[in-house]
Amino acid sequence: MADLFHRQSDMAGHPDLAEMRERYARIESARGATALDGLVLLTGLYTAISPWVVHFNFTNPNLRTNNLLLGITLAVIGMALALAPERMYRMSGVVAVIGVWMIISPWVVTVGHTATAGIIWNNVLIGAVCCLLGLAALGMVRQTTRAPAAGG
Repeated sequence: MADLFHRQSDMAGHPDLAEMRERYARIESARGATALDGLVLLTGLYTAISPWVVHFNFTNPNLRTNNLLLGITLAVIGMALALAPERMYRMSGVVAVIGVWMIISPWVVTVGHTATAGIIWNNVLIGAVCCLLGLAALGMVRQTTRAPAAGG
């Protein structure tokens, strides 16, 4: 039984462990990775509360639900990016897709109603920020996952 516990502690010599640590260190050392995670989280929180900030929570209940659900989703993605970046950065493209939906959602979700200028500006700005954050995160992923140059 003691031999079994001894073998578990010899994990430090496992060949994949070094590669996983190196990949994690590259993602963590990328400039702005932590700031990007925080911005995605804050964007999600604002998106969730925006119907009450812009005062369309009663006039457009469908858009309120849309923003609330997408805001919670963005906040969860931001937390996941911060807590497990090595697993979640490949999923960061979802932030850009949510951004595109946020831009078009005032016209799609409020088809029977008319969206006010405040609602449109709110969602378009949130969508633009999401698109930029998602593209920045995808750029970081691409930069950190590039194969090393041959011959080295």
